[in-house]
Amino acid sequence: MSSFQGVLVSDQWLQSQFTQVELRSLKSKFIFVKNQNGKVTIGDLPPLMAKLKAFSEMFNEEEIRNILGESGSDINDEVDFEGFLRTYLNLQNRTASKSGSSRSPSSFLKATTTTLLHTISESEKASYVAHINSYLRDDPFLKEFLPIDPASNALFDLAKDGVLLCKLINVAVPGTIDERAINVKRVLNPWERNENHTLCLNSAKAIGCTVVNIGNQDLIEGRPHLVLGLISQIIKIQLLADLNLRKTPQLVELVEDNNDVEELLGLAPEKVLLKWMNFHLKKGGYKKTVSNFSSDLKDGEAYAYLLNVLAPEHCSPATLDSKDPTERANMVLDHAEKMDCKRYLSPKDIVEGSANLNLAFVAQIFHQRNGLSTDNKKISFAEMMTDDEQISREERCFRLWINSLGISSYVNNLFEDVRNGWVLLEVLDKVHPGSVNWKHATKPPIKMPFRKVENCNQVVRIGKQLKLSLVNVGGNDFVQGNKKLTLAFLWQLMRFNMLQLLKNLRSRFQGKEISDVDILNWANKKVKSTGRTSRMESFKDKSLSSGLFFLELLSAVEPRVVNWNLVSKGESDDEKKLNATYIISVARKLGCSIFLLPEDIMEVNQKMILTLTASIMYWSLQQPVNDSESSPSPATSEASPAPSTNGSSSPPAGPATPDASPAPSTNGLSSPAVALSPDSSPAPSVNGEDDSSLVGVSNLTINDAASDSTVSSSLVESEGNVSQKATSSQVEYEDTESQEVSSKPVEHEETEAEEEVSSSQVEKQDPRSQSDT
Repeated sequence: MSSFQGVLVSDQWLQSQFTQVELRSLKSKFIFVKNQNGKVTIGDLPPLMAKLKAFSEMFNEEEIRNILGESGSDINDEVDFEGFLRTYLNLQNRTASKSGSSRSPSSFLKATTTTLLHTISESEKASYVAHINSYLRDDPFLKEFLPIDPASNALFDLAKDGVLLCKLINVAVPGTIDERAINVKRVLNPWERNENHTLCLNSAKAIGCTVVNIGNQDLIEGRPHLVLGLISQIIKIQLLADLNLRKTPQLVELVEDNNDVEELLGLAPEKVLLKWMNFHLKKGGYKKTVSNFSSDLKDGEAYAYLLNVLAPEHCSPATLDSKDPTERANMVLDHAEKMDCKRYLSPKDIVEGSANLNLAFVAQIFHQRNGLSTDNKKISFAEMMTDDEQISREERCFRLWINSLGISSYVNNLFEDVRNGWVLLEVLDKVHPGSVNWKHATKPPIKMPFRKVENCNQVVRIGKQLKLSLVNVGGNDFVQGNKKLTLAFLWQLMRFNMLQLLKNLRSRFQGKEISDVDILNWANKKVKSTGRTSRMESFKDKSLSSGLFFLELLSAVEPRVVNWNLVSKGESDDEKKLNATYIISVARKLGCSIFLLPEDIMEVNQKMILTLTASIMYWSLQQPVNDSESSPSPATSEASPAPSTNGSSSPPAGPATPDASPAPSTNGLSSPAVALSPDSSPAPSVNGEDDSSLVGVSNLTINDAASDSTVSSSLVESEGNVSQKATSSQVEYEDTESQEVSSKPVEHEETEAEEEVSSSQVEKQDPRSQSDT
């Protein structure tokens, strides 16, 4: 079995300008044109390039043809793939020049993966290395490789086997990965290494990281800008984890009026941190308002005031008296060290206004000493304002699913962030490309409320076109923040999304629709095919709480994925939790993008059990099978999948690592399997046979085409053709928990423009530039 190979380019410099996800997408486009015409010529490039999202807003086909003509080449000259890539880079540079701006560095991976600029900050690298050395120095496996030298590239070399990144995720959100599922040894074969990276990327999505445009091969190669971008996100999630009312109810002190608590709940963690900082600066007499973590902190004065308020016992008048910013920054760091804050940044970083490092430094100060009172009345009020556990778990589920889609917006608080309708329109555009009329959409910030209603009215209209159950629901219901309605709508949207994916597999079933009964039968027959007697009677079968059935199912789809020496009988609650945790990590290592928690398996949460089963089924059915193993119907589809499709195939003959699994999809995230089932069952309950779409999809997108992810071009192409075939019963949601989806009759009449949208096929313009005037 060969090791995983990505798209290789003979020119190493050219290879370094693209991620593997980008290369695979561009390669598929190149091959598509070549298959149509027999070869690719310079004359074929303008219409192809003009359709790419990276250039469509800047150049039309004629302008691209003129640019290509500057080289003096004949339009009939044949172009190879490397020539195609060089043309792409040339146009990309022209696009940057024409726009007059370049992307600024960001801690978010979406920004750091740009092919226009692959630079990394040495100071940030040194800070992250110090963080890793501090938190992982006692790890049994990594301690022999630590401390890492920040001046070298040892960080990127150590990240190549995936162990470091998996361990760091567990530091950020403890318990995310069952470390028994990590392949840990000094020398890993390519298959085991690929598994670790798949586990890492799927787990990173499950804690809220944006991993668009990154694949296993990028991590295996140790690409600095991608590795550092991912580490930055993981550390940021760790540092900002407590900046919410559920974890730190004392934050309610930041608002004067109880009515403002709801606004505080909707703020992103970074905004809460700024609000906390300004709260103390105001008490200390600082006259300015800090609005960012870069320019406003360069002179060090804000830090000096903040530390004087929080730790007056270490206060020194010389800090504010100093006229040299570097000297003042050094005294600030000395003051912070006396508070036991680790020195992860230098005076130079403060003076230069490093946003990422300043944010990390302020977060450390908050963790060490937040200076907030413990007023029991205020705290109890804050606790009442937070959602109950069930709603919070559902909110997390949909939030992570939306963020995994790769849309331009990042959702921090689901209920607040969807109220203007823009995020929902972006999600709809991902789930059903071309459905949104961007001419009639208003981009945030939106000052006038009726613009928000217009956005949400279009959301409702599209939902009805997709046959979602939205009886007596109006756009204003979303604007007013109806939580049950929001959860119910997103649940249906996820189901619709997965329904489209499953329909793309119907060639295996001779056109037969897949229902949840088929999923149940498939799982039982898959387990039975291995000679085992376990079965589940339904997705509510209490015997599933032990976890043994799912371990047997995982072992059935890939025999080497489960290490049975680590499996308990699942009799006590502790044993059940161990098994459930192991199931989730093994499924992610296999390639399933899932968000459910161990508690969902232990409690036999019907919807989460269904999504888990569907994700395993989806992964299994994507694997190549022999013709003799194909089955004519879902009920008899028992073919044991061949090893992974990511090129890593099965491990070499000989002893295999017990818990190793076949390398998942093409890039470690590809399994569009279940991006649905985070922490709790999403709002509505499952609806009989029609919950075949219970898995949401994490569409990996790149700049040139939102639909060109690593799944396959054919899978995406068919998504646009199936929506009208979905019947009302297949996507209708029976709300057994909240009874009604609707809250009140529609209050908003459709405008003429809205009627035009619903009566004709809307064309998608991705300007997303119309903002509120």
